[in-house]
Amino acid sequence: MTTAPAALSGSPSGTPLLLTHDPALTDDVVRLAAAAGVRVHVSASLPEAVRLWSRATLVLVGGDLAGELVPLGLRRRESVHVLCHDGVPEHLFRSAVEIGAQSVSDLPRCSAWLAEVLGDLDERGAPPARVVGVVAGSGGAGATTLAAALAQRAAGLGPTLAVDLDPLGPGLDRVLGLEERDGVRWADLARTSGRLAGRSLRDAVPRRGDLGVLTWAAGAAEPIAASPAREVLAAAVRGHRHVVLDLPRAVAGGADGAPDPVVEAQARCDVVLVVTIPTLTGIAAAARWCHTAAEPERLRLVVRGDDAAAEACVRAVGVPLAVAMAPQRGLAEAIDLGHGPVRNPRGPLGRAAARLVERVAMLGAVA
Repeated sequence: MTTAPAALSGSPSGTPLLLTHDPALTDDVVRLAAAAGVRVHVSASLPEAVRLWSRATLVLVGGDLAGELVPLGLRRRESVHVLCHDGVPEHLFRSAVEIGAQSVSDLPRCSAWLAEVLGDLDERGAPPARVVGVVAGSGGAGATTLAAALAQRAAGLGPTLAVDLDPLGPGLDRVLGLEERDGVRWADLARTSGRLAGRSLRDAVPRRGDLGVLTWAAGAAEPIAASPAREVLAAAVRGHRHVVLDLPRAVAGGADGAPDPVVEAQARCDVVLVVTIPTLTGIAAAARWCHTAAEPERLRLVVRGDDAAAEACVRAVGVPLAVAMAPQRGLAEAIDLGHGPVRNPRGPLGRAAARLVERVAMLGAVA
């Protein structure tokens, strides 16, 4: 075991529990919890520790009580961490292992980590976000526009993050009219390591109301390394109701030699929408992309055309239809003015996006 805090997993019900006699440790934890908007139950009673052990959302054990818990034979559970104040004695690691703790940490050195863990507690009772991927079946199909429209409509139902994974695209922040908003971009997150809290990500990205966006800054876009991309997507799912991924057609390989982050991102999707134009070349390109997909059962077509054109696309590509939509008038003007693609919710794009969001919310996938 190391002193680096491990990521939390699982979501036991109840209130976070702090077991300690140490007043300094209690003051630090209660202060951090208050800043995160979380109430912590503090106790130094061993009978109460036994009673609340399995019911607490999170158990923080003071180093002063860890050894006393060992003879109790407490049931192994997730989300147990041992905390000390101003130094970790060597003998404490054995006690931590015996009570099934995931980490041994020292306050105030681990304050930032603990604040993020406590800040995520209010999100752990909520269901994970629905994740929708959008990819162009062929060049010029309008996948980024649809991704932006989906994010706009989904934000009406709760916190939504649009994630740009296409470094050669126009930039989701520009399509959504958020390019001038302050916030972190991919380059900022690529320099970080460790666990990223869902709330921290939600508050850090450029946003307007419940709609946030993560993309690259203007200029050259460096490929995303697998590790930060994986952590960002996990935090996005924890901290939002909907996550919309703008996926590139091509997979270029991870920047750090690891598996391509786009492949991992696609695997997280409840559904991947393949945007298709009903032309001979457009259908052929869409069919080729769909035939290479790892999980074709998650794919659905979005056809830019009428119902007859959509039926032809479905027969040729062999993927079920999600929705067909007519051309949207004034689309370029709406984007240029910073309104995003859904300036009029009653337009063809707005109606199609609303229908897709509703079906994903209800079913977890587009039927």
